[in-house]
Amino acid sequence: MRFQIDHDWQSNMSEPRAQLGDTTKTQLLLLLCAIWIFVGLVGHAPWKPLEIQSISIVKSIVDGGSLITPIAHNETTLSSPPLYYLTAALSTKLFSPLLDTHDSARLFNSVWLTILLLMVGMTGRELWSKGIGRHATFITIGTIGLLLSAHSLNTQIGAFTAIATGFYAISLAHRRPRRATLLFATALAVAFLTNGILSLFILLAPPFALFIIFKAWRNKRFFGFIYLSILIASAPIAGWALLAYVDSPVVFSDWLFESLNNFKHSSHLYYLRTLIWYGWPALPLSLLGLWRYRAALLNTRKFQLILVFFITTLLLLGFGTSGKDIYSLPLLLPLIALGAGSVEILKRSLAAALNWFGVTLFATFGSLIWLGWVGMITGYPEKIQERMRFLSGAYTIDFNMFTFALAIFITLVWLMISIRAKLTKRSTVTNWAIGMTFIWSLLMTLWLPMIDNAKSYGAVFARIENQLPSTYSCINSLNVGRSQAKLLHYYTGITLQPLQQTELLDCDVYLIQDEKGRGKMTPGPEWKLIWQGKRPADRRENFRLFELD
Repeated sequence: MRFQIDHDWQSNMSEPRAQLGDTTKTQLLLLLCAIWIFVGLVGHAPWKPLEIQSISIVKSIVDGGSLITPIAHNETTLSSPPLYYLTAALSTKLFSPLLDTHDSARLFNSVWLTILLLMVGMTGRELWSKGIGRHATFITIGTIGLLLSAHSLNTQIGAFTAIATGFYAISLAHRRPRRATLLFATALAVAFLTNGILSLFILLAPPFALFIIFKAWRNKRFFGFIYLSILIASAPIAGWALLAYVDSPVVFSDWLFESLNNFKHSSHLYYLRTLIWYGWPALPLSLLGLWRYRAALLNTRKFQLILVFFITTLLLLGFGTSGKDIYSLPLLLPLIALGAGSVEILKRSLAAALNWFGVTLFATFGSLIWLGWVGMITGYPEKIQERMRFLSGAYTIDFNMFTFALAIFITLVWLMISIRAKLTKRSTVTNWAIGMTFIWSLLMTLWLPMIDNAKSYGAVFARIENQLPSTYSCINSLNVGRSQAKLLHYYTGITLQPLQQTELLDCDVYLIQDEKGRGKMTPGPEWKLIWQGKRPADRRENFRLFELD
């Protein structure tokens, strides 16, 4: 008896087996995805600004705070619904005996990123044809803007994964309406429960716009897809809203009011400028596709979806957010989808030029990373060592045999692939993805101690804790940033009582944060300076700790 199993992302099992070349490509893709996903998730402290809010909220959940409306330390407002934080807290509970809280919380990003890459690949296949999904995944891995954001503890990663799932569901709606409806409903619910109303609007706007503008999308099947998806998604959304109102009515009401009245920005040009570097290499490939398929842009369903998704997302992000790089993530999806379909139309000369540009670029960056590491370890070249010490604030770094061996292995693999790879149209995105993974892996092995030394507040706040008097009532603070206050609480459990310069000090310990270019405040003679310091590489911030004499 012959059975046929239908998948959207691979050929039917009844078809002939793939050739060895295709199998090898699939294995390379899976290996590359695994390396890209896991390298950089652990081994470093929470970095400002992307991770501060999240790690504070995760700590509050782990310490017994609200599961429905979790709030960061010293905050009174809800930043977003709790789904992303709950998954990170669950990961912390599972891995915290082995890893620090921030590392174990960040590990759940591996689940989000796996789903993301799967959805991006399936979208590429659905919109174009077999094999294009691989291009889409390689482009995603090679995208510059996604690299740091993807490995950070931030709700935008959960929302981006949900939006990618919704994008795939819309592309699937005409061929598999039932499956698409369930996927889109899940995407709507997860987008809202991870990042709130804006992510929900980003998903809802494209199908409504497509239904209104284009005749090809204006039919009962697609309307049913939209209607049923919203109906199904409304249950978990309304369920959380009801629980949140019962748990903390004031917090929920304030968050809802702020979310609905936050569309007052005008950051559209900022996001367009950001995409020039943030969206590489998806942006140039998508621009090539726009020119090549210009005659079919408005009368072909897949191009209608790509254009409408990009335009509606840009409009909503511009009005609904202040300019931050990480908010650009949803704009990458249509660029990746169009760029993946443009790989096959690359001219041989252009493909060769892009290949050689990538190889030269990654060889240059890889050499600089190795040179900086060798300079720090050996002291030669002296100028390089001086520069690395200046940038990182680290006087020396310890030699780690494991990371050294791993970096050697990564470098040799990249060299072998670069030397032996055939310069074809398809190898353009493959080599770029491998090169980006090579550079990221080198940074996260050779340079991670230096990067962490420059960005981490752990050592500074540990010294503050050690210098505190054996007994004190409380700590007033002046000009200490909200992020710094959250990190101080995360590392030490200390709660500051901030005050303005016009207020009276009512504590017996006083912490002041000084910033370059701002006047330095000196307390009265009754205050004795007991410590001052900063992060080793920080040339803007300085902390001073006083005790009432």
